[in-house]
Amino acid sequence: MPATQEAGGAAAERLNKKHVLAWASWDWGSAAFNAVMTTFVFTVYLTSDAFGGEAFASEILGYGLAIAGLAIALLAPVTGQRSDTGGRRKLWLGVNSVAVAVLTGLCFFVFPSPGFLFLGVALIALANIFFEFANVNYYAMLTQISTPSTIGKVSGFGWAMGYVGGVVALALVLVGFVLPEAGWFGATADNGLNIRLVAVFCAVWFMVFALPVLFAVPEVPRQPAAASLGFFASYGLLFRRIKAIFRSSPHTIFFLIASAIFRDGLAAVFTFGGVIAAGTFGFSLSQVIVFAIAGNVVAALGAVCGGVLDDRVGPKNVIVWALSGLIVAAAAIFVLGAGDHVFFGNVWTGDTTFWVFGLLLCLFVGPAQSSSRAYLARLAPRGEEGEFFGLYATTGRAVSFLAPSLFALFITVFGEQRYGILGILVVLLAGLLLLLPVKPPAKIQQATTPSA
Repeated sequence: MPATQEAGGAAAERLNKKHVLAWASWDWGSAAFNAVMTTFVFTVYLTSDAFGGEAFASEILGYGLAIAGLAIALLAPVTGQRSDTGGRRKLWLGVNSVAVAVLTGLCFFVFPSPGFLFLGVALIALANIFFEFANVNYYAMLTQISTPSTIGKVSGFGWAMGYVGGVVALALVLVGFVLPEAGWFGATADNGLNIRLVAVFCAVWFMVFALPVLFAVPEVPRQPAAASLGFFASYGLLFRRIKAIFRSSPHTIFFLIASAIFRDGLAAVFTFGGVIAAGTFGFSLSQVIVFAIAGNVVAALGAVCGGVLDDRVGPKNVIVWALSGLIVAAAAIFVLGAGDHVFFGNVWTGDTTFWVFGLLLCLFVGPAQSSSRAYLARLAPRGEEGEFFGLYATTGRAVSFLAPSLFALFITVFGEQRYGILGILVVLLAGLLLLLPVKPPAKIQQATTPSA
C-alpha cells in the first residue's frame, strides 16, 4: 500500500508529500484562469468599449456565464458520479484541464472588435464549464492524498497554493504584458496583442502545473455495476442517492444548503472587493491591483492557518469563526465608509479603513473556503467523492444569484455603492445562521447510498 490512501482505499498512516505537492500544483496552475482570465485581465478586456460598449459587452458576458452556470448545475453531479464509478477520476481531471487550457489559448483569436464579442464570451463560458467539471474531480481527490488527521491541513495548503499562484501569475502578466509599452515577445497594445498573448500565457501556465497530479496520484478503482449505466440512467441513480442521503444523513444535505449560501457570499467578497475599492474608496486601477495581490497573500496565510486549526478543532468551528470575522470586518467597512475618523487622537482615513478591514476580509475568506471543502470530504462515502462534490457545485450554482442580486438591490434602494456591502453581509449572515444547527462531521452519520 502506498504511503497515503490507495485510490479509493483505506486511510494510511503517513502522508505522502509527493502526492500532496502534485495535487496542490493543480491549484497553483488553475489560479491563472481564475485571477487573470475571469477576474482582473481578460474579462476586463472583453467588456471594454472596443467590443461594442461596456454595458452591452458586460450584458452579453453576464448571459454567457449564466448559461454556463446552468449547464454546470445540471451536469456536475452526474459527471462526478460517472468519473467515480468508471474509475476515471484522474482521466477526466486531465481531459477537463486540457479543455480549459485549449479554450483559454483560443482566446488569442478574440480581436478587439464587436464582431469577436460572442466568440470571446463563448470561449470563456465553455472554459468555465470545463473548469468546474475539473474542480469536481480535483476536490474529490482530497481524500486520496490526505489522511483523516490531515485533511484540513492539506485542503488549506491547496487553497494557499491557489492564492499564491494567482499572485505570481498576475504579477508576471502585469510586468510582462500589461504595464510596459512593449512587453514580452514584442507585445504591444496594438490590436489587443498584449492581452491576447496573456491568454496563451495562462493556457501554458495552467497546463504545465496541472501535469504533476496526472502522473503522481493513482486512479480510483472501477465500480462495474454503476459504470455500466447509460448517461441518462445516471440521473435516476443520482436522485435515488439524494433521497437516500436525506434519509440516512440529513445533516449532509443541510450542510450542502448552508455552504451554498455562505460560499456565494465568499465569492462576492472577491467579485465586488475591487469594485468597492475603486467606486467607494477612490482607489486607482494600480491601487486595486496592489490590494488584490496583498489580499491574495493574506488569504493564502489564512488558508494555511485555518487548515491547521481544522484538523485540531474541526471544520465547522473554523467556518463559524471565519464567517463571524467576515461579518465584523464587512460591517466595519460599511459603517466607517470612505470618510476620515479620529481614533485616540490619530486621523484614520478611508484608505486606511479599507486596507485594514479589507485585508481582514481576505484573511477570513481562505479558512472558510478551505474548511468547507474539507467538511464535505469528511462526509463523502469512500468512492463517491466526485458525486458529492458534483452536488456541492450544483448547490453553489443554484444560489449564485443571491449575493450579486442583493448587492445590486441595496445600491438601487439607497442610491450609494457602499450599501451594496449590506447585501453581501445579509448572505454571509444567512449562511452562518443556517450552518449553526448543522452537526460537525464527526457527529454526522455517513450517508448510505444505493448501488446501481
